[in-house]
Amino acid sequence: MPNARPDKRFAMSPFHPGELAVQRRMGQADTATRVGRIISAEIPPVAALFLAEQRLVVLAAADADGRMWASQLTGAPGFVRAVDTGTIGIAARPVPGDPLRAALTRPAHVGMIALQPQRRRRMRANGTAEPADYGLRIVTDQVYSNCPKYISIRDIESRLPVAQPPSSVRGTELDARQRDAIGAADTFFVATADAEGNADASHRGGNPGFLQVLSPTRLRWPDYRGNSMFMTLGNIADDPRCGLLIPDWSGGALQLTGTAELVWDPDTFTAGAQCSIDFTISEVVELRDAYPLRWTRPELSPVNP
Repeated sequence: MPNARPDKRFAMSPFHPGELAVQRRMGQADTATRVGRIISAEIPPVAALFLAEQRLVVLAAADADGRMWASQLTGAPGFVRAVDTGTIGIAARPVPGDPLRAALTRPAHVGMIALQPQRRRRMRANGTAEPADYGLRIVTDQVYSNCPKYISIRDIESRLPVAQPPSSVRGTELDARQRDAIGAADTFFVATADAEGNADASHRGGNPGFLQVLSPTRLRWPDYRGNSMFMTLGNIADDPRCGLLIPDWSGGALQLTGTAELVWDPDTFTAGAQCSIDFTISEVVELRDAYPLRWTRPELSPVNP
């Protein structure tokens, strides 16, 4: 089994060198220190209740070749639950065609984010996953909540059967339809890991167009002011391998893997950005009719720049 992070409750700092470097560069190290006190290895009762309500989580992990991917898992309320104060059970695995389906048949570092678009709520949990008879079992070493900033409100419109197996399309660059879908996106998820392979899954939201298509193999997005911990940016500073998940909210998803770079040139910044992230694509996976949930059109966050 992969080695877990040191228990954050007893470490001198919950942050690794990449995170600390970005916090200092942004001038937010003191804020990060205060906010970082929310990080725990244990699942508090309020988080356990939140998890039990959810129908959507996103996992981040590396495949057998070390490439980072983000994968969507869905189910009825209760499919995600706190087994105990240090363990999360998920009664699901990545669907056929998903790049992490094989990777999560063995122990792996994972990041998890549970998103509740209906109420603009989210929480993150990072740790080590292993297969279980019901799906996946995650032993946590980081658990914390996030603020509601930049989350688009959506509700579940219907639940439909999915194709078996789902349709999937693979490539090494984005086609015109995929580029249009990315340009219209108001939500995506980012999979990163630190130098030791500890994975993290994070949410990014904004007005359509905030995830820019620079070319069929290159994207850019702004980093907006958040919790000041810079876990995603700190991981990229440590290890450029990165994965993106762009849901289409009608039963499919676009999964990308590649490398990311922090760009500090103000000429690349859009309104509200602290810096920019450039992403170079090495592989594209599009899943169609893979998930049962169908969601309503979004109500964009009022704090989007």
